[in-house]
Amino acid sequence: MSVPHVVFLCTGNSARSQLAEALLRHHAQGRLAAHSAGTHPKGVHPLTLAVLHERGIDTQGLRSKQVAEVLGDIQPAYLIVVCDEADRNCPAGTAAEAERLFWLFPDPARATGSEEERLAVFRQVRDQIEQRILAWIDELEAAGTLDRDSPGGSNG
Repeated sequence: MSVPHVVFLCTGNSARSQLAEALLRHHAQGRLAAHSAGTHPKGVHPLTLAVLHERGIDTQGLRSKQVAEVLGDIQPAYLIVVCDEADRNCPAGTAAEAERLFWLFPDPARATGSEEERLAVFRQVRDQIEQRILAWIDELEAAGTLDRDSPGGSNG
């Protein structure tokens, strides 16, 4: 049995959607397949990788991808939009069968200031996304949509 696919959609696929992909992959432990895509991919922001590495989150395989590239390979069970602009610019009918969720987060890539100030913004958004993902996994488990014990074991 294959695991449900989740696609996080953003505009640049450089920060929020990449954070969400890596964090869901980490916390779902193989019970969900995480992907991310952008309507106008720009490359993964270096501070995205930095704040994931700080937490020991695997970033192997993270790269900016166009929506059509990701959806050409999979049929997601969930399409999670993490920015308003991506929702407005997403082609009609994209992942029409998927449950569409909206988790809007501020764009850390727009942060200004010193590197430490920008890192603080990336950390804050990372933590917001992580809290939302953990709550969502709990919701799916409570609803019986996601097995607590398969294939990756408990999420604790």
